[in-house]
Amino acid sequence: MAGFTESGLCKKLEDLNTSQHSIQTLSLWVIHHRKHFQVIVKTWMKELQKANESRQVTLMYLANDVIQNSKKKGPEYGKEFGSVLKDAFEIIGGPRIGEKTKKNLNRILNIWEERAVYDKKQIEDFRKAFEYGGAQLEMSPPKKKAKLANSKETGQKKERNKDRKKLDNEEVVEFHGMKEVHITLSPRTPVGDPPEPEELIKALLELENSASSDAAIRERIASLPPEVSEINLLSKLEDKATAERLSVQVNDAVSLLTEYNTRLANEMEDRKKVTQMLRDFIQAQRELLQQAENRLEEYKDKLSKVMQVRQEVKSHLKNLPDLSLPSVTGNLKPLPSAGDLFSLH
Repeated sequence: MAGFTESGLCKKLEDLNTSQHSIQTLSLWVIHHRKHFQVIVKTWMKELQKANESRQVTLMYLANDVIQNSKKKGPEYGKEFGSVLKDAFEIIGGPRIGEKTKKNLNRILNIWEERAVYDKKQIEDFRKAFEYGGAQLEMSPPKKKAKLANSKETGQKKERNKDRKKLDNEEVVEFHGMKEVHITLSPRTPVGDPPEPEELIKALLELENSASSDAAIRERIASLPPEVSEINLLSKLEDKATAERLSVQVNDAVSLLTEYNTRLANEMEDRKKVTQMLRDFIQAQRELLQQAENRLEEYKDKLSKVMQVRQEVKSHLKNLPDLSLPSVTGNLKPLPSAGDLFSLH
């Protein structure tokens, strides 16, 4: 099985982009390696600190996907992320962030509040950290602005209540300002985590060197003398020396067969594990395939609509007059150039 490394995680975080597929694929990988949750969250925080605003939003999308989809398989992520999210929102937040970033991250907070991912106090702490940023969070807002802040908070609550009505019974995540229904990549049936392709390939290659394919050992077992396995041949023993030689052969045969049977038993267990890995992998791929097919149909429909608009534009272009040609009522004089205007003056 391929091991987890912090450098491998850093590489995957560097390759992460804003597409939903990229975020959910890395989320699945992170949940798979949940026993390293502390290192993963710590590395995620380091990447957030050095990222620009746009990339910080992408990393928050990743955290959101991991937190929501690891409730059953890796609940430790929710607690571990919860311990650093306030600092994360302080890093991202402040008065200088763009409106699009505010909208996207407030939507994540609304979803967390709606689904009780974190308690209300934590959500409020996240909001304050995000609104004021790290430098201003320690300072209490001026009293003159208290009324304005209360009014703003009331507006935010109305917006959250509005979002609650929309998000009932839906897994909604916003990407590039568009709401999309979240499709869980993890298998919904009670199976294990799908292996990575490299792990599955390695496990299949190891089966090629299994006990059942060891021709040399099978040849040694086949070449054992019949006396070691047939009791009726013991009557042919004529002296003690022959019996002692046969005893040595029998002991060697017992050791050989015991070792080989142990290898065969281990191979059976390995094959069961590989069978389970294949089942989990195939099921995960089927869900990914279904998601891709749904996406394809969606974009086929969009392409069809765009093609219709294109045809409509072409038909309208044919009916529009060409201003470069003489008009029906007479010849249009060309517009004077800048030189002509100065000469006329």
